[in-house]
Amino acid sequence: MIKRILNPTDDQSYFLFGPRGTGKTTWVRMHYPQAVYIDLLDASMRDRLSANPQHLVNFIPNENKNWVIIDEIQLVPALLNEVHRLIFAKKQKFILTGSSARVLRRKGINLLGGRALTRMFHTLTAVELGSRFELLRSLQYGHLPLAYLGKSPKAYLKSFVLNYLKNEVKQEGLTRNIGGFSRFMEIASFSQGGGPELYRNRP
Repeated sequence: MIKRILNPTDDQSYFLFGPRGTGKTTWVRMHYPQAVYIDLLDASMRDRLSANPQHLVNFIPNENKNWVIIDEIQLVPALLNEVHRLIFAKKQKFILTGSSARVLRRKGINLLGGRALTRMFHTLTAVELGSRFELLRSLQYGHLPLAYLGKSPKAYLKSFVLNYLKNEVKQEGLTRNIGGFSRFMEIASFSQGGGPELYRNRP
């Protein structure tokens, strides 16, 4: 397990935003093992809380002193009103992870009025990789953990792009021409993924 630069906090609720695949869920579960964990990628959990956001309190034990982690909060943004209430009324501390702060801001969702910090979780850095850092691998595959450290980076990145096009771009309606955007990403990748070969051939 690579140690990330981000440090846990003990005093205030916060949003933890970052791209899919950077390791947000792994990080929060490792650093807050006693937390109440609510996974909104679980369809049944998501449906229950989408229908009745006020039922969030039912998943939190009475007199709970531990953190409450809500993973992928942008999937049920209506929960933020209830989170706001529980922070104010019960002094409950939350960690709210998400891959898209843009979705929440664009919809004018309650971002807790300063009652929660905003922290960012990025891809692996050269400092975090330490002796594992390789310039050519970095240029070719980037720093998503499963791409950089995995045995099949090309297959992982292909799957990642397909999921990105489906979940981030198409569902949010950021472009009407998803095929054209997909081709643009492929062309753009040539300047990134082709880097190692270009550098090898330089005098």
